[in-house]
Amino acid sequence: MTTPLTKRLDDTKVPLNKAIDAERKGDDAGALKHYKEALEQYSCCIEELKKKFQLYSERVKVIEKNPNLGSSKTDMVQAVFSLTDSSPESSHVVKLSDGNLNSLGGLEYCKQVLREAAIWPIEYRHFFTGNRKPWRAVLLFGPPGSGKTLLAETIAAEAKFNFFSISPSDIVCKWMGESEQHVKDLFQEAREKAPSIIFIDEIDSLCGPRGENNEHEPSRRIKSELLVQMQGVCNGAEHVLILAATNTPYDLDKAIRRRFDMRIYIPLPNDEARKHIFKVQIGETPNMIGEEELKFLANDTEGFSGSDISYYVKDALYQSIRPTLRADSFIKTGKEWVPCQDAGVRHKKSLQELKKDKQISEIQVPKIKLAHFKEVRERHKPTVNEADLELLVKFKEEFGVEDEEPSDAPRPAKGKMKTVSK
Repeated sequence: MTTPLTKRLDDTKVPLNKAIDAERKGDDAGALKHYKEALEQYSCCIEELKKKFQLYSERVKVIEKNPNLGSSKTDMVQAVFSLTDSSPESSHVVKLSDGNLNSLGGLEYCKQVLREAAIWPIEYRHFFTGNRKPWRAVLLFGPPGSGKTLLAETIAAEAKFNFFSISPSDIVCKWMGESEQHVKDLFQEAREKAPSIIFIDEIDSLCGPRGENNEHEPSRRIKSELLVQMQGVCNGAEHVLILAATNTPYDLDKAIRRRFDMRIYIPLPNDEARKHIFKVQIGETPNMIGEEELKFLANDTEGFSGSDISYYVKDALYQSIRPTLRADSFIKTGKEWVPCQDAGVRHKKSLQELKKDKQISEIQVPKIKLAHFKEVRERHKPTVNEADLELLVKFKEEFGVEDEEPSDAPRPAKGKMKTVSK
């Protein structure tokens, strides 16, 4: 697999920067050496650019002469494809920061399954013998904002796996046959760089039911290739885990659904999980939020998703500083400046005066209080409705499993499903 042209152009910056540094230090011999190295790399790129220009020019002439020729792969077109930087020569590996599943509230069963799939087969290799095989493909489905993507990223970070995050835009190509090749190359790269996790977010947009809604041939071919590659991983690829997430599991093709040996429902966070999310989101921000305040906030946000709580906390954190940064004048108390509303107080300064005197860093940072959350509560409402939950729970009862600690958010009674119009 050759290095993409763009990557090689970037690589030339290394000797070029060395040459410039050497010249600044008066090291002419060193500068000459690095300049020659940079020019040698540039010359290779120039030759390839010339080839590209010639091939693309010829392709333009062919299409202009016969616009109905289509996109069948002649030898020339195949050569054009082999030089295209949009081909999957570049890695899809995503760099992740450190993470640990214990930092996520709730979802104990899901975290256990992910550890069984990723960490245990490496740490306790001698246990996985005979017919005891690790999970190869796990589907995470649930309402939007419930933490499916975060779970995938966190298990990859904890297990120190290479994380391949892909979306339809990474795969779909206008040239016939290229999309399937992208899928094949992606899985091949994941196997070569194992241990690795292939994460397909919003998989429903890529793998809808085949043969429906006047499906185009390229779309069907992508799904067929994905099915083949997933089966290859499930049949024995060492230390490669496929994770996928969706908010609409009923939109998946049934063959794709069958490829997942575990389908886990990720519900809205329960009371304890919401409390944990508030604690994590507030973090190290100066605050006066104790256990009782966290309990109140958790009880007050029943039906909220993790992302709903995140936006709620962000607004409240801003609410604590808004009065300070909008104050007309400040007075110094000790080593800090605080807002002053008393018109008769002397030695006041405006915010502009503090900026001019470079004393901005001396303004007291207000601590966030429960009152700040109450002030912005009316602006924040849950984004998941009961109809969405009904469909997800129905899918869970038919095809999936649920976490051992179910959400206390509103959910329909078993056997009393309402007909939801689409």
